Amino acid sequence: MKTYDLLKERGFVYQLTDEKELPERINGKGVTFYVGFDPTGDSLHIGHLLPIMAMRWLQKGGHSPIALVGGATAQVGDPSGKTEMRKMLTKEEIESNTDKIKEQLSSFLNFTGDAKAMLVNNIDWLGDIKYIDFLRDVGKYFSINKMLTTESVKNRLETGLSFIEFNYTLLQAYDFVELMRNNDCEFQMGGQDQWGNIVAGTDLTRRILGRQGYGMTFPLLLNSSGQKFGKTVAGAVWLDPNKTSFYEYYQFWRNCDDADIKKLLGYFTELPMDEVSRLGSLTSPDINRAKEILAYEATKMVHGKEPAEKAYLAATAKFGFADKDGKIPTSSQITKIKKNDVTGDLPSFEVSPEELAKGIWVIKLFADCGLCKSNGDARRMLKQGALYINDERVSDISYEISEKDMLDKEILLRFGKKKYKRIILS
Repeated sequence: MKTYDLLKERGFVYQLTDEKELPERINGKGVTFYVGFDPTGDSLHIGHLLPIMAMRWLQKGGHSPIALVGGATAQVGDPSGKTEMRKMLTKEEIESNTDKIKEQLSSFLNFTGDAKAMLVNNIDWLGDIKYIDFLRDVGKYFSINKMLTTESVKNRLETGLSFIEFNYTLLQAYDFVELMRNNDCEFQMGGQDQWGNIVAGTDLTRRILGRQGYGMTFPLLLNSSGQKFGKTVAGAVWLDPNKTSFYEYYQFWRNCDDADIKKLLGYFTELPMDEVSRLGSLTSPDINRAKEILAYEATKMVHGKEPAEKAYLAATAKFGFADKDGKIPTSSQITKIKKNDVTGDLPSFEVSPEELAKGIWVIKLFADCGLCKSNGDARRMLKQGALYINDERVSDISYEISEKDMLDKEILLRFGKKKYKRIILS
């Protein structure tokens, strides 16, 4: 299947600046394209995966991706999709975040051989630019009236838009000019909320370079409840395993709504679409099989085969295998592995031997380890019968957890049906 047709079938295409020329370019011989990532945090999260997966498919189709890390634009802050101004980061924080994000991106894209990917940082061309020169050479092409009609600006005018954020569109548009001029980059991709910035970029390349640039956006990814995908009660789901453990990452996908499974399999796995359609059409209880496949494949994509296997076994050790023989639930290639001590891959929390010897109030430990948001939350959950120690429901609100609760050098706390923490000695 041709590359654009594949992207369309898997649900990646929302808007195109040219619905005739761009599909032809993507279905044709290799072109260079880019996606921008502003380093506002020290890790990418699930929300970044949609463009990353599109970049992978395009590279597989012979096109050359440029991953642009916005070391400069992160100092300004993109108002798109935000209701208030972002927290201003120091240059040192941005540099540190940039290094970490570059490392993460390199695990998804091929930076050697044909159609090799590139990593660039827009601080290299925006960092030393002179303000008056920029206004004269770039700013003259922008109409304030037109900028005020873009969704990202209109939405923020209601709550307040700073002058520094208002400039963001100009900077992103100029990125496209630089990449087209120096790297022969022909089109850019971004989320649905980036449409105004992308159109501004294609207009600027035409005005400054006399060349036609193209743009494509992805649909806004919402779950079946209409909420932004990738958010949990605890916050964002990160790609960094130090921020979101392998097990927690796996469980996020495993707990997705039934109605979202087909869409998520199309976006976040590389399974053939006939298999995606088959799995997405399953009904309860068989849909749980599809959820395990999604969780395993998505975890393998980000963290690798071994962490995905361990996360799968850690989960199924508690909730039962989907297959009676305990096979790893890949769809294209089922792989048998040994079921050893898999509870070691559950997220853990350390306490000192001295603390445990004295006894730790059950409410405090559930809050401290992160299973509950606070002591008050833990009290409410206990009264509702949602807290467990070693799979035994806790009913005594004054209970103190101590050495007597240790089983095989650990204590297993559970909140509800699927949230676990291993308590181990420091």
